[in-house]
Amino acid sequence: MTVIHEINTLVWLTELSERYGRRVTLGEVPGEVWDGIALPGIDTVWLMGVWERSPAGLRIALRDDALVASLRAALPGLTEADIAGSPYCVRNYVVDESLGGPDGLAAARAQLASRGMRLILDHVPNHVAPDHPWLTTHPARLIRGTADDLSRAPQAYVEVGGRIYARGRDPYFPPWPDVVQLNAFSDDLRRATVDTLVSIGEQADGVRCDMAMLMMNDVFAKTWGEAAGPAPAEDFWPYVVPRVRARHPDLLLVAEVYWDREHALQQQGFDHCYDKRLYDRLLHEDADAVRAHLRAGPTHQRGLVRFLENHDEPRAAATLPGERGRAAALTVATLPGATLWHEGQFEGRRVRPPVFLSRRPAEPADETLRDFYGRLLRAAPAVRRGEWRLSTPTGRPDGDSHSALLSWTWTHPDARHLVVVNHSDRPAQARLALPWDDLRGRTLRLTDLLTSRTYDREGDELADRGLFVDLGPWAGHLFRVP
Repeated sequence: MTVIHEINTLVWLTELSERYGRRVTLGEVPGEVWDGIALPGIDTVWLMGVWERSPAGLRIALRDDALVASLRAALPGLTEADIAGSPYCVRNYVVDESLGGPDGLAAARAQLASRGMRLILDHVPNHVAPDHPWLTTHPARLIRGTADDLSRAPQAYVEVGGRIYARGRDPYFPPWPDVVQLNAFSDDLRRATVDTLVSIGEQADGVRCDMAMLMMNDVFAKTWGEAAGPAPAEDFWPYVVPRVRARHPDLLLVAEVYWDREHALQQQGFDHCYDKRLYDRLLHEDADAVRAHLRAGPTHQRGLVRFLENHDEPRAAATLPGERGRAAALTVATLPGATLWHEGQFEGRRVRPPVFLSRRPAEPADETLRDFYGRLLRAAPAVRRGEWRLSTPTGRPDGDSHSALLSWTWTHPDARHLVVVNHSDRPAQARLALPWDDLRGRTLRLTDLLTSRTYDREGDELADRGLFVDLGPWAGHLFRVP
């Protein structure tokens, strides 16, 4: 199953340049650094933010007092040189020369491939930079406006080269000031999107599509109405994805998606879609809500991306500190589907650097957390094989602490595993029914792969009554069962 490690490329290269005392680009990253990236259990690296950033977008960002204030809060001692502009304000889908250009990316991909790892890169289908060539060469690919629109809502429109364009947005937030809106209903844009994704597929093994649900026909019509023109009979991604796969059959397609659109986008061709609902439930809801979420069908579960942080979300060490964070990590690491880890998460970084920045503040590493993640990453690939099955803990009639426990099993012809997590701040006890019919007549030694502790249990009791567990707040077990 896919395990992705997201790296903020510009910040990472800035830190490597400081460490080695010379400019380090993608083609010059030392082999020892790539060895450190190739952590056990990770098979895919997402180099976030490699494309050519927009000088026009940067100028807009530097004039945004609220944005600059947020950057200063994240990076004490901020200078203008630290602000690089947004990697999601793309001027061209060519690797930025400051990062090493196309040759540097090709070298990085080769380094990853030599270590058995795939590379994925971003695509932003909804908008482009205000100095993107299409505003001059292909204006029909964008949402156009009028002089009246610009006069009425200057925050929502921009004049470029004598033409007026809508600024990019989603239907629930004000327009983004540094980008212009593409038209998902434009046949020309759809063809151009295929060409762009095919080009990315020649440079990488997968693509992470930013805010993919914004291009769906019903969402786009709700957002733009008559300005977009009539909706095509075919939805956006069912048009795009098969044409891309005709050129790159094995290209991994990952959708950033919200608003419970995960299933629809899986049906429209994406391999994996963000599981934001699980993230929110782990942060804000109880075990019953998480368990209900995990009752979805196995095909849907395999098509989700589980995460605790990424470049858009707060750091997990800040939102899920201490044992609670370890419980959540054990949860997402052992569920079906893809797993997304964020660079810095393993060391307990607490500051989320805005994507506009080229550097971040120094933070001490949490060595205890790093050790935990090392053990978890090493164990997870062996666990997530075969059949996954959600368990339902049971308890005594006079108590309900068992309801705080989350549990599931993995069954493979050569391995069996049991996961149990206390998703609460109070002790919990339960019996866990095991799905295996060969337990009787022997003593079984259960090994917790996170601690190496062993527990001997009689198979007859496990078959008749289930495994008894007694867990402290936010505690968990990852058992190998013989």
